[in-house]
Amino acid sequence: MKKDNAAKIGAKSAYHQWIESQGIPILREFHIEDLRKVELAPWAWKDARGAYLNLIGTGDVNDGYVLEIAPGKKVASQRLLFEEIIFVLDGSGSTSVWNEENKKVTFEWQAGSLFSPPANTWRQHFNASGQKPARLLSVTTAPVLFNLFRDTDFILNNTFSFKTRFDENPESFSGSGESYRGRRMQVWDTNFVPDVRTLPVHRWDERGPGAASVSIELSENCLTSHISEFPVGSYKKAHRHGPGAHVIIIGGQGYSLMWPEGEDIKRFDWKDGSVVVPPERWFHQHFNTGASPARYLAIRWGSQKYPRPWQMKSYGVDESVKKGGAQIEFEDEDLKIRQMFEAELAKHGLKSRMDYTKKERRADFV
Repeated sequence: MKKDNAAKIGAKSAYHQWIESQGIPILREFHIEDLRKVELAPWAWKDARGAYLNLIGTGDVNDGYVLEIAPGKKVASQRLLFEEIIFVLDGSGSTSVWNEENKKVTFEWQAGSLFSPPANTWRQHFNASGQKPARLLSVTTAPVLFNLFRDTDFILNNTFSFKTRFDENPESFSGSGESYRGRRMQVWDTNFVPDVRTLPVHRWDERGPGAASVSIELSENCLTSHISEFPVGSYKKAHRHGPGAHVIIIGGQGYSLMWPEGEDIKRFDWKDGSVVVPPERWFHQHFNTGASPARYLAIRWGSQKYPRPWQMKSYGVDESVKKGGAQIEFEDEDLKIRQMFEAELAKHGLKSRMDYTKKERRADFV
């Protein structure tokens, strides 16, 4: 082994070197209480303000950043080889995407919008308001590309156009799409969702009483997302999967429990605007303690159209661990979990809708 190669062992990854070179805050936590209040700093590369979210549960399979556009301003136009899914936290504006300067596709967005500029297209964001800033959250596949190629110029200045990923039709980001049944949940296949807070969801009772979800496939990505909603006085079954699922709360209040098998449970309280990222193979469970249905948006790997090579076999996220799946059924969970939930509901003057007997410990709607 050469001496220069030996010195690299244990050094920071190419991705971590890149984000540290940007001179903006880097948050390394399990959970962020409010993305709208994350402290930002001037970001020369974007000509805006930003912070990286290098959250512990990502495992460097994906990552995120918060971007703020000043009133009446725009960010620098950029062409990025990695995928990114963008969620509008606050404000309104527009985005242009293009391969050729004279064939730009421009669309408008608002708080709650979700979209993805196709891989290696040019993109530029504009704040439509002259009074208030716009704040965006982007989850990207940048860690994989930086650590695989280790060449910043190749990733950020690549001139190749993916013709099959970008439709230059002016209506390609209109919000239209196709609905079909996926492997476990209904899928909405589109480039742009005007408001994820109002997108219809479909029952998925295997995940909990009254639970409902919809998968969102965006811009021919490998990175994907889904929305889950569960009713007042209820919670979802614990399960586990791979790293990198950014669970963003878009409605309601409650908390999540996360733990590695056989170890202590960690609790994270959340509300609209919070994010939590469960680490790889950690069990996690979401609880609604508010007076309205809880809804979250999860941005993650796991496209149903373009699965990762290491994901060809299903995780079995809605199948019992007793059958080789990744889910803990209600009758198998620790009684303390139900007791904690009922105590939290009582603090808010609410009652549990998780009816069960001590003998059967089954969960059903009352």
